[in-house]
Amino acid sequence: MSKPTNILFLCVANSARSQLAEGLTKSIFGESAKIESAGSNPSGKVQPWAIEVLKEQGIDISKNWSKSTDQLAIEFLANLDYVITLCAEEVCPSLSTKAKWLHWPIPDPAHVAEDKKAEIFHLACETIRDKIISFQSELSK
Repeated sequence: MSKPTNILFLCVANSARSQLAEGLTKSIFGESAKIESAGSNPSGKVQPWAIEVLKEQGIDISKNWSKSTDQLAIEFLANLDYVITLCAEEVCPSLSTKAKWLHWPIPDPAHVAEDKKAEIFHLACETIRDKIISFQSELSK
């Protein structure tokens, strides 16, 4: 059995985009990858809409929490294969690592009007899912 691919998703608050990406990637990759997410300025909570849109797909992130890279296991960080940033309109976090960096700019669904959140969170989720599936396809080549 080959070693799992270590993937870290980064954004600013670690409350929406990176949480969606973590949940989706764990679901899609299964045991073939170790997945974490973090933010440069963690909000302290996961957005309720992020939990809801993944719950609709049978993915439970209700026990996830918003964290910084300082709160991740040193061994995981030392063995990172990929860092994927999801920032669009903000300055993305940086991290000292030899991992390959990818950038998937996704507008932050947490910063839209309340009456638009359902629509925008679903759109962000679909966009991230498509990118993860493409990424997985590239890795398997």
